[in-house]
Amino acid sequence: MAKITTENYVAEAKKAIKNQVLQEALADLQHRFGRGTAECYRQLPEGPDLRLRAHDIRMKDIENLDVVLETLVANIRKNGGHVYFAEDGQAAVNYCLEVAHKHKVRRVVKGKSMVSEEIGLNDALVEAGIDVSETDLGEYIIQLAGETPSHIIAPAIHKTRSEIGSLFADKLDIPYDDDPSRLTWAARKALREKFLAADMGTSGCNIACAETGHITTLSNEGNIRMSTTMPRIHVAFMGMERVAARLEDHDILLRLLCRGAAAQNMATYVSYIGGPRSAGEVDGPQEFHLVVLDNGRSRILADEEFREMLCCIRCAACLNVCPVYAKIGGHSYGYAYSGPVGAVVTPLLVGINRAADLCQGETLCGACQDICPVNIDIPRMLLALRTKLAEGDSAWGVTPADRKEKLLFQAWSWMIRNRRLYDAAVKLAATGQRLFAQKDDMIGRLPPPVHGWTKGRDIKPLAAESFISRWKKSL
Repeated sequence: MAKITTENYVAEAKKAIKNQVLQEALADLQHRFGRGTAECYRQLPEGPDLRLRAHDIRMKDIENLDVVLETLVANIRKNGGHVYFAEDGQAAVNYCLEVAHKHKVRRVVKGKSMVSEEIGLNDALVEAGIDVSETDLGEYIIQLAGETPSHIIAPAIHKTRSEIGSLFADKLDIPYDDDPSRLTWAARKALREKFLAADMGTSGCNIACAETGHITTLSNEGNIRMSTTMPRIHVAFMGMERVAARLEDHDILLRLLCRGAAAQNMATYVSYIGGPRSAGEVDGPQEFHLVVLDNGRSRILADEEFREMLCCIRCAACLNVCPVYAKIGGHSYGYAYSGPVGAVVTPLLVGINRAADLCQGETLCGACQDICPVNIDIPRMLLALRTKLAEGDSAWGVTPADRKEKLLFQAWSWMIRNRRLYDAAVKLAATGQRLFAQKDDMIGRLPPPVHGWTKGRDIKPLAAESFISRWKKSL
């Protein structure tokens, strides 16, 4: 299974902020993709409001997911494909291993897939004695480095070309070179040998269509197409929510996905896959398997408060505008999903208390919803998670994260509703703040339990006389 390190969020975030290379790379990414995506929405023939229609499409599909999935499965099986419903990540991994053992698979090439990161597929294949190679260039770099992706569509964003040059020289046994085009050719040469020798190819699924019985994969490199057509076995992994009922709806989501992911009108390679190759066809696998993964999604589906999160199509648009992600990068989140989407999805999948720092670390600025191709209200769900951490929730197994903080805010709420008490408290605080060291008319350190406010910032002291008091004098 995938390694989960959400408990290290704060420590990893501090390290990331000090990493100047990462800071420059993330700033460049957001400058290019964040602004470009918004412009792409404006240039849509239907206009940016197509996002609102897409939200309605996704919610309708989610609310009728049982029927939509039944239709998808029936049509894929009609086309000669196999479908397996995996209750959790281990079941999905076990099914893949069973297929691999049945066909004596020794080598696997992987198209890019966040679901496979979620379930830890690579490690399981390696432990079973199967050689597995990522084929997306960024994922390939990360695999050689023994790391995890730091972005959904730009997994190696934290790597410099000199680091990649040294990595390739060490792992591919080639002379050191830091020219991007030559490094790309070196990776291409190494991967072509992998494609030709592979017994099985695996991939994710960007969007499936129930009406036609196919899954769709997107790529700008062509690696997924080779992973799914050249090996004799293709196993695709799909989160159970990633399906559209009709081809017309699928088309809308596909267009928005490309714009949200990379500010493109359409990805370079778009593949529709619905089953194995037919008699007389040269291209395509002999067998096609679709693994539909639950892994906690049914629980999200059953909760009206968080059901909307299943609308997510994993485009990474929210990462490309999030001010928090722009400073701490993807590794800080400690799981496959990072940024605003990870701040909601990860706590729901691995435990709200376990991943408490993720939802509490976001700014609630709303940029994620503004850029989301399907207009998901992520800020609302971040607040809902924070409420559960404050109040506790037996249905999700949440215990209050900090009872002292809750009592403090209850006292504050009571005080600000009592005018006289509030005025007296402000006067007392204005007098008492003289005990704290000040520099340049700023307080650099507050005492517990509010000392956290001044760990990374100075604050302006309270005025000697409140605005309301001055206002009354002026009347």
